[in-house]
Amino acid sequence: MNTDTQLTGLRSLLVLAVSIFSILALAACEPEANESEDSESADNDMPNIVIFYVDDLGYGDVGSYGAIGIETPNIDRLAAGGVRFTDAHSTAATCTPSRYSLLTGKHGFRLEADILDGDAPLLIRPGTPTLPSMLKDAGYATGVVGKWHLGLGNGDVDWNGDISPGPLDIGFDYAFLLPATGDRVPTVYVENREVVDLDPSDPIAISYSGKVGERPTGYEDPDLLRFAADLQHSDTIVNGVSRIGHMGGGESTLWVDEEFPEVFTAKAVQFIRQNQNQPFFLFRSFHDIHVPRLPHPRFEGASTMGPRGDAIAQVDWMVGEVVAELETLGIADNTLLIFTSDNGPVLDDGYTDQSVTLLGKHKPWGLFRGGKYSAYEAGTRVPTIVYWPSSVRTTVSDALVSQIDLYASLAALLQQKVSDGEAIDSRNQLDVWLGRNETGREYLLEESVGTLSLRKGGWKYILPFDGRSGLEWVADDKDIEGGFVMAPQLFDLDSDIGEQINVAVQHPELVSELDVEARRIVTETYR
Repeated sequence: MNTDTQLTGLRSLLVLAVSIFSILALAACEPEANESEDSESADNDMPNIVIFYVDDLGYGDVGSYGAIGIETPNIDRLAAGGVRFTDAHSTAATCTPSRYSLLTGKHGFRLEADILDGDAPLLIRPGTPTLPSMLKDAGYATGVVGKWHLGLGNGDVDWNGDISPGPLDIGFDYAFLLPATGDRVPTVYVENREVVDLDPSDPIAISYSGKVGERPTGYEDPDLLRFAADLQHSDTIVNGVSRIGHMGGGESTLWVDEEFPEVFTAKAVQFIRQNQNQPFFLFRSFHDIHVPRLPHPRFEGASTMGPRGDAIAQVDWMVGEVVAELETLGIADNTLLIFTSDNGPVLDDGYTDQSVTLLGKHKPWGLFRGGKYSAYEAGTRVPTIVYWPSSVRTTVSDALVSQIDLYASLAALLQQKVSDGEAIDSRNQLDVWLGRNETGREYLLEESVGTLSLRKGGWKYILPFDGRSGLEWVADDKDIEGGFVMAPQLFDLDSDIGEQINVAVQHPELVSELDVEARRIVTETYR
């Protein structure tokens, strides 16, 4: 062997020795797996993100939160393997402002967001920073499947042509929508920018001011209805159910309510399959358990509560189908699932569907007072579960959290900068959402019909407002000198979880402090 060959061999051995030494040194410095929970090493893998956003699901409406008369094994499985929150809130007690807040990181009252008609213009204007646009900038494919109810177009939608602006103009790559709600026209599906299955020879006409078309209505032909409806829900009849608003034409486009679970689940699965090889964000927004409740025949009798309970079983099935698909594709471990609701529960919401008479011992609101529309806790305190097998340990968290913080928290997860003026009410609460600590929010603002509320720890303050709400359970109206003025309300939730004893008079300084803070948030934002 010549000298050059010997030197080459020695150099190779030396390089190998240095490499081995470096690897061992790095390994020695590497923290133990159970010591790295606060690191962001797993976070940087850009997990897939799926938000299951159920409609009108109350705190007590699933098994892991105490439901009676209905089983929800798929949802309960997520709770058993993830973070189950006991004090998590939607931002509002109604759907449109909650959805607006989730997607923008801003409170709905900043835009006077209210429950929209089916022909309302797009509430989130193009150019507004949104959760999907932030995730898209981070490299995600983004999709929304299900209920929208954030408006479309500019207020003069031509349902027979290109429907824009819409989800594709505010950060989503794909959209398959129920445009508004199940109880509002148009009763059609919209995919991206077009109504599905439209026949140009039978154009759609929509009116919220008077009758159009030849379809029967609930107020003219109540005998054609599958179940009775109040006056508001007594316009055009589709699939045996009268809706809000009038619709003419578009016979080939009409949905069948009972087909929702299969149609929307198929579209969600399709989106996942098409994007399985890249990070994706799916906003799976449910129509259930909103009225009208017409579950698929396979779920009839799945509960003891009639259509409302059966619709909860339907939700559980749809969640299970998406999770099963993630597992089949081998991407479940690196998929962050967030399961929650847009507001608290409501029973009779316009249709006579036995939701009250068949309730039994089930308590949709759990231990709390109120429900949808209400300023009391059940208006916004909703079941909330975070499940991410590779990164979240199983725990029950009592942290005070709000959906409005998902924007900033997911931005932090992906190391995306949130600019000034973007998501102004959203705070980074990533460690709380992932179950790493329970610090939660110091203050949490809750929006309801007619007023606002503020939480601070176990204290709950409901701001006074002028005018009769029309809904006695929104907040207690006080008759003062012939008018209706609600007095300030303060509850100690630690000792009075059901908000039965107003202690505002006993704590005037605390009332003043919370009132000042609530009004500061309204005028100055959280930041």
